[in-house]
Amino acid sequence: MTEAVASTAGPAQLRRVALASAVGTTIEWYDYFIYSTAAALIFGSQFFSTLEPASATLAAFATLGVGFIARPVGGILWGHFGDRVGRKAMLVASLLLMGVATVGVGLLPTFAQIGVWAPVLLLVLRLLQGLSAGGEWGGAALMAVEHAPAGQKGRYGAYSQIGVPAGLILAQLVFVLVGATLTDEQFAAWGWRLPFLLSIVLVAVGLFIRLRIEESPVFRELRSGRERARLPMVEVFRERPRELLIASVSFIANTAIGYVFLAYLLSYGTSVLGLSRTLMLTVVIVGSVSWLVSIIVAARWSDRVGRKPVYLVGSVLLVVWPVPFFLLIDTGDPALMVVSVIVLTIGLGLSYGPQSALFAEMFEARYRYSGASFSYAVGAVLGGGFAPVVATALQSATGTSLSVAAYMIATAVVSLLAVLAIREPVTSR
Repeated sequence: MTEAVASTAGPAQLRRVALASAVGTTIEWYDYFIYSTAAALIFGSQFFSTLEPASATLAAFATLGVGFIARPVGGILWGHFGDRVGRKAMLVASLLLMGVATVGVGLLPTFAQIGVWAPVLLLVLRLLQGLSAGGEWGGAALMAVEHAPAGQKGRYGAYSQIGVPAGLILAQLVFVLVGATLTDEQFAAWGWRLPFLLSIVLVAVGLFIRLRIEESPVFRELRSGRERARLPMVEVFRERPRELLIASVSFIANTAIGYVFLAYLLSYGTSVLGLSRTLMLTVVIVGSVSWLVSIIVAARWSDRVGRKPVYLVGSVLLVVWPVPFFLLIDTGDPALMVVSVIVLTIGLGLSYGPQSALFAEMFEARYRYSGASFSYAVGAVLGGGFAPVVATALQSATGTSLSVAAYMIATAVVSLLAVLAIREPVTSR
């Protein structure tokens, strides 16, 4: 197949694909992020109430990390069927699974009601979320990139990437709205469940949009030409081990630092600095908007100058900014905190915006879903899986946020080395 074949979709179909990619991933990540927000704000007291507050927060963040363990399994599972059955079917299935797991959390009894079964069931539902997330991104990214006209893969790939900050913004806005309309007692008793139950409506909207798009033209040609891999994960390990390693490691810093920003920062600001929940949610929302905008700019920029140069700028920024980030956050001054998160999220956006196009270009079409999904999931596990837990433990042990900054720098240096090793591109198919 050539770029010309991939670009035969008309303007209406391209708009539907872009919308399906953006809206679907936004809903998927909304579900994922309301869990991380609730883990920072409420899960400790609801599901680990027999522990001391600091230990309860650690336990809640540990359940957040458990979901990441399931992501490589999800990447292999969805990747196999995405390369064998099709991209579209996996997009629908992953969204359904995430919706079921998220609503399940909203209906889950607390420790006070059913004892130890409460955290056990919470872990099970989190594992299901992880399985879903392991394949969601790959499907959304490939549907967008494989439909894209020639020379615009970065631009269209950005639609799957903006789902992360957009989902985070939506999750935080819902928590702000619920927190503003309920008392602290009402929020703790039942109000925290509302964002999870709202997922029913959002998933229905996402399914309606995704069911109306056509299958990827790349996969249609693979299917018609009988070129599908029989065991795509085996083939990608055999033919592209270097790309699997580089792609996975390049994503470690983005996901580790991203989860320090989106999950740990809430807990740090409210419990350590003593700042209000509303202020911290507002700061995170502002940073998320900056993240979203920088993703779009970075993705389009990568179509002009290449993926690697954009990645390098973002990766360097993630190396040099963590110390200033926490020094500004620790002032407690809202304006300085906003500056801090804006600069950080620009670095995140530059190292995330071109990712869909880059990962698609690193793997041949017959095993692309498997290669991209597995790399994304492994990078997420190694980086973001337990980042909030590590950050909480470091802060507790040292009493200074600079220890967390050092951890962020270490992950950023590792990913920078991987970015330097990227070859552009293996394939532009």
